[in-house]
Amino acid sequence: MKMDDSTRDLLLAVDGVTIDYGGFKALDGFSMTLQKGETRVVIGPNGAGKSTLCDTIIGRVRPSAGRVVFRGEDISQLPEQAIVGRGICRKFQAPGILSGLTVEDNVALAARRDRRWWRNLGFGIPAAERETVDRILEMVGLADCRHREAGPLAHGQKQWLEIGMVIATGAELILLDEPTAGMGPAETRRTAELIHSLGDSRTVLVIDHDMSFVEQLNATVTVMHQGKFLAQGDVASIRQNAEVAAVYLGHAA
Repeated sequence: MKMDDSTRDLLLAVDGVTIDYGGFKALDGFSMTLQKGETRVVIGPNGAGKSTLCDTIIGRVRPSAGRVVFRGEDISQLPEQAIVGRGICRKFQAPGILSGLTVEDNVALAARRDRRWWRNLGFGIPAAERETVDRILEMVGLADCRHREAGPLAHGQKQWLEIGMVIATGAELILLDEPTAGMGPAETRRTAELIHSLGDSRTVLVIDHDMSFVEQLNATVTVMHQGKFLAQGDVASIRQNAEVAAVYLGHAA
């Protein structure tokens, strides 16, 4: 796949990235671009390199070749915390909420601009951040249980809470790794609606395998196979792609 020559609205470029684990290439010369305000879905069979792609963007692994460019800066060798500070945040498959805190406090901690621990506990929610917390709780449908501890929440609610926490960080690029894992159809629909509600205010990269959810997102789909770029297009064109069907969709069927 060739890099997009247009850079006016380019936010992220994964440029010929290879991740080599002693001869096994989890990513093999993979390239992809994301425009500002875009939602993109990445699919592929198990072992295709989807989660490794997220690990590479966020700085958990280092490319042995290629580079990751965010807002015109090569971030390939930056530590993860520095990358997060530049405006990229990731939600993992399993919710990473703080179970002993309330729903409201989880979002408030994510929204804090001063992240030193002694400034984060025991002082309430600063007025400047209260509006953000209220807005996000409404967005993710958890305003009515804001004062409940997060631990006993239903699985889908925990997923939505963590999505809300990722949004609260103010990150420009949000990475959602299988956000519907363990969800039923109704919760999956609600998650798609939540992502749609972001509009073009954030750039969102979604990793998932549920084609019903992918269809609901109505976004451009990038297909990976064995660490490589395989195909890209809307859901209809991806479903009609014989090569994709052979390595992924056909297997799913």
